[in-house]
Amino acid sequence: MNGDSPVFRQVSAVLFDRDGTLVEDVPYNGDPRLVRLLPGAREAADLLRAEGIATGVVSNQSGIGRGLLRERDVLRVNRRADELLGTLGTWVFCPHTPQADCACRKPRPGLVVEAARRLGVRPEACVVIGDIRADVLAARAAGARGVLVPNAATLRSEVEAERWTAPDVLTAVRMVLDRRGDHS
Repeated sequence: MNGDSPVFRQVSAVLFDRDGTLVEDVPYNGDPRLVRLLPGAREAADLLRAEGIATGVVSNQSGIGRGLLRERDVLRVNRRADELLGTLGTWVFCPHTPQADCACRKPRPGLVVEAARRLGVRPEACVVIGDIRADVLAARAAGARGVLVPNAATLRSEVEAERWTAPDVLTAVRMVLDRRGDHS
């Protein structure tokens, strides 16, 4: 963990990025057979469920807008990931390209706000865990908190710019759960 100890009070939901955070990043994946969970992803989801914390996924899927995937392909991949993770509360994705200037594409807040709405929680009561700074910036834009879980694709400058980081998704979830009762 990096930076000062975060205080994650009143956490009602944890929202994850999909590719590179929960599952191996296969660019523009439309094949459910290629879905592989990253180490600790299932355990992280299980811990949250055991604590009664709602879960969801917020994911940019520009392959749809680029014509490389169909929405039904993304839905099939999401279903396979959901089966492996033990069923998360909601899956929300942005189908637009970066040039579309939409309100949903991370780092904008739309996906986080919509996932919180679907889960029946306030965005401010959410934590977003992702592997790039756009995930954390989307959390902030929605009034949520973010934790960066860097991987080989994460830029060093992104890691250096973030206060709250964890080496993997399971550690990030443990950090959130450990800090919920911390009122320091």
